[in-house]
This record gives sequence, C-alpha cells and structure tokens, in this order.
Amino acid sequence: MATYILRRILISLPLILGITVIVFMLANMMPGDAVMAMISSDTPLEADLIKLRQGQLGLDLPLHEQYGRWLGNLLQGNMGYSFQTGEQVFAMILRRIPATLELMGFSLIISIFLGVTLGTISALKQYSLLDYTLTLFGFTGISIPDFFLGLILIFVFALKLNWFPTSGMVTAGEEFSWVDNLRHLFLPALALALVRTAVFMRYTRASVLEVINDDYVRTARAKGMTEFVVTARHILRNALIPVITVIGINLTVLFAGSVIIETIFQWPGIGMMFINAISLRDSPVIMGYVLFSAFVVLIANLLTDVTYSWADPRIRYE
Repeated sequence: MATYILRRILISLPLILGITVIVFMLANMMPGDAVMAMISSDTPLEADLIKLRQGQLGLDLPLHEQYGRWLGNLLQGNMGYSFQTGEQVFAMILRRIPATLELMGFSLIISIFLGVTLGTISALKQYSLLDYTLTLFGFTGISIPDFFLGLILIFVFALKLNWFPTSGMVTAGEEFSWVDNLRHLFLPALALALVRTAVFMRYTRASVLEVINDDYVRTARAKGMTEFVVTARHILRNALIPVITVIGINLTVLFAGSVIIETIFQWPGIGMMFINAISLRDSPVIMGYVLFSAFVVLIANLLTDVTYSWADPRIRYE
C-alpha cells in the first residue's frame, strides 16, 4: 500500500506542474488590471505611480518571468502575497480553511448517512410506496442547484420562520459558542447536503439491487443470520464500491459547490475569499485557491482508491 501511494504521488508531480501553468495563464488572462482594482476613484494615482506599483508587484515583467518567479516561490512553500492586503496567500488559506472544512465535513456526514441509509431502504422495499417516494425525492434533489436550494432555505427558515440566522458563522458581538455556531452552520450545510444525499441515495439503491439476489446473500440468509446482519455485512459492504467512487467524485464537487454556498450565506471560508479575490483581480489569491483545489482533488482520488481495499478485501494494491 505504501508503495502504491508513493507511486501515485510521483505520477501526480507532472500533473501538478501542468496545473500550475494552466492556473497561471488563466489568472493572467482575466480582464482588468490588479493595480487599477486597488485604486479608489476618489484618490486617482498618477501614471508614473501606477507604473511604480506595477514594478513592485512584478506585473511589468514578461509572463514567463512572472511564472518562473511564482513557481520558484511556490517550491519554497510561498504562494505569494495578496495584492490587496499584502498578507501571505498560504496564511489566508490556513486561516479560512477550518470554516470550509467544517461546512464540508458536516454536509458530507449528513449526505453519506442519509444517502446510503435511504438508498438501502429504497432497494430493500423495491416497488413499494416508500420506494416511489424516495425515488421522487432523489430525482427532485438531483434537479435542484445548490444555490437555489440555499435561497429557498433562507427564505423559509430564516426570513419567514426565523428559526436560523441568514448569514455568518457566529452571531456578531456575542461570545463564541458551539450551539450558536451550529445554528449558523445548519442551513448552508443542509443546502450542500441535500443534493449530495439524492445522488448517494440513487447510486446506493442501484448498487444494492445488483447484489441483493446474489448467491452469497441467499447463503447468509439460509444460515439463519438476521436481516440486519445480512444487509450490513453482506449486501451493503459489497455494494459500496461504486458508491465510494461517487462519494470521492462528490468530494471535489462539494468543495466547488461550497464557493457559491459560502457566498450566499456569507460563510467566512476560502470559497468566499476566492470570490472576493476575483472581484478585486487579486491574482496570487486566485492562483493559490485554484492550486489548493487541485491538491484537494488529487487527495480525494487517492483516498477513494485506498478506501476500495477496505470495502472489498479482494482489491490489493502492489
């Protein structure tokens, strides 16, 4: 297993290098100018001062030199400095990533638990009224975008019923408490989780139906095992392989979806940082976020492959 992980990391190095080139080119193809985005209309700068500012930021260098400087700093663990605040990009990501991980983790736990459970129940009760109801929920959930669902949740539960706050991570001016944090977390996590729940449920149902009538399942029942043991140990575990693949793919989708949800709910994670950086054309922050996202994708794919061997002992990596 260790050899396989090391081999995967080495194979990923050229891919990461290619990603850095693409990220740098896309960031520099954005319309507008970073210096002009920093200038307030109330305090215009002279042309020579603008050129001086560009020189300080290195924006007057040829693109290949800018890329070489950025890549050299990146290899030393320096993602650059924000054009707007002067803060290290890596420090900005570290400060905001706990909020994003909290949002993603909570929504992922909800979606996996509900999706796998409801999908299994739907398969075991095939063609029943419950199965049809859950299938309708699945198709509806898959069809609704995250952002639209988030707006509906805000309108119903925050504005109309006043059960939950509309934005933020904690109530402004109050001392931090986990209860208050969970109240702020519930709506954005639910908006992210419901769509993923529908996806996991549909795949779990289809996967369980493929193995539910296999010989080893009938043998387990013939041995007198309870239905719960048969379902948990023999049906569900063998049905998890395609579900694990979908969960791994949706880890990256969840990370991307959190950008919009964080903006809607004003959740102070790296997604909202990314949107603010785009509006201000803060290229180092944009490149740092996209590169960090690429690492998340690579790690998610690696974790998915490693999880296969846990779900199915027949799978071994040499």
